[in-house]
Amino acid sequence: MSYALHVPRGLRCRRVPLLVMLHGCSQDARDFADGTRMNELAERRRFIVLYPEQSRLANPLGCWNWFYRDLDKKGGEAARIAALIRSVCLRYPIDRSRVYVAGMSAGGAMAVILTMTHAALFAACAIASGLMYRAADSATAALGAMHEGSQRSPADVADEVAGAPSRTLRFVPALVIHGAADRVVHPRNADQIIAQFSRFAELLSAPPRPLEAAAERSFSAGARTSRRRDYERDGQVMLREIVIEGLAHAWSGGDSRHRFNDPAPPDESRLVWEFVSRFRRPLGARWPVVRFWHRWR
Repeated sequence: MSYALHVPRGLRCRRVPLLVMLHGCSQDARDFADGTRMNELAERRRFIVLYPEQSRLANPLGCWNWFYRDLDKKGGEAARIAALIRSVCLRYPIDRSRVYVAGMSAGGAMAVILTMTHAALFAACAIASGLMYRAADSATAALGAMHEGSQRSPADVADEVAGAPSRTLRFVPALVIHGAADRVVHPRNADQIIAQFSRFAELLSAPPRPLEAAAERSFSAGARTSRRRDYERDGQVMLREIVIEGLAHAWSGGDSRHRFNDPAPPDESRLVWEFVSRFRRPLGARWPVVRFWHRWR
């Protein structure tokens, strides 16, 4: 799998977080990096950014095939992305308790899949203009889900996943961001992701108990107003939804010279990092120690 990797200048052997960024359709790794300006933020906040890139042979538009029935099976796209993440973690000084994944559109849908099928890798995730897990199982159904929301019940899918025998099931805290004016992926999909993650968090708690929804709050950035609602457990935010008024199918605060980026605030990259970076994943068995690493140029 092709990819781009940004390592902050002057980084030595102190372990730092890793953010995995998954592009959308008609984008590639470089477009996504330049459009979101995430590398600039990584320089300031000192974290490594990995941009996996979809092959045009796998999808002519460069979309992650999130709607394939066997996508989350061994050897599928999600498994290959997970293998790439593990490989990068072995070769660079990465704090494995602080590995995060974020994506936009098809990349957002793939980020959801990764958190459901490879949860042990991630401390938190961010989903921008994405869709819930198993929102569709064909290209035709995918178009319908994008335009109207999935026909499947978010809670029912969460029940299926939680009831399947697995040693890797784990709830991954999530930030869900969507533009209220998105006409490519309907904002209803954000509500479905929240419903699915909320149900999943409830089922995986012992004993099962739902997250507590806080009152919706509004905040302004520039000329735009955004609505935010948090879902908490024991006073800690585990799930957050932000709907940005006036934003279409684009990364807010991005570089408009690149497709699917809107220069108007809020700064979505900052919102993503500020949310995910608060979380750490409990570590189990250690991976093999690699004492030397090389920064490729």
